[in-house]
Amino acid sequence: MAEEKQQETQAAEEVTDKVLTAANVISFIRLCMAPVALGLLLSGQDIAATVLFAVSAATDFVDGQVARRTHTVSKVGQLLDPAVDRLLMICGVVGLLAIGRLPVWIVVVVLARDVFLLVMGAWLLREHGIRVPVVYPGKVATTLLFVGFAGMMLNMPQISGLGICDFAWLPGFNSVSCSWGIWCIYIGLCLALGTTVYYVLVAHRKLKEALAAKNNG
Repeated sequence: MAEEKQQETQAAEEVTDKVLTAANVISFIRLCMAPVALGLLLSGQDIAATVLFAVSAATDFVDGQVARRTHTVSKVGQLLDPAVDRLLMICGVVGLLAIGRLPVWIVVVVLARDVFLLVMGAWLLREHGIRVPVVYPGKVATTLLFVGFAGMMLNMPQISGLGICDFAWLPGFNSVSCSWGIWCIYIGLCLALGTTVYYVLVAHRKLKEALAAKNNG
């Protein structure tokens, strides 16, 4: 989601070196919201944490829109905007793991995917000038994860588990009641993993083309 905004920005706007812009101020405020939401969650203030987390996630598009409409797309903003999304994702999964509402495997999958895409994207761009555009299902996956994390933070209303297994690490599928948010997380994870496979295939194709063009040249 943030990567796509960054790519569109680079193509349509001249990038400035300005730091103090309206868009960057919004991004910085969103950046501060993430750790505050984490602190509130760890202190047991579920509603306040959920509201702050939801506002930070829901305003993801605002800073990019402000930057483009005011023609103040900046180098700082291009780094700050995706950093906010990363921090928000980390605070969400770590906080929910710490209070026992999210199993470890979900945290590992979410963070491992994020790190993998970040490292792969940075290497392709630096070494070969290759960008893999974010596809719509990837944006939907991120949105579903954020919605699911917010639901798990709020922790109400709770719904009955399906009772098809006894595994404690599969909330929603066992018989224990849990937040509705877990289903958004499951769907988001499936989409996220599917788009990761797509990104890898596209990256592999573009890399082969780049290497072939280099050898022929």
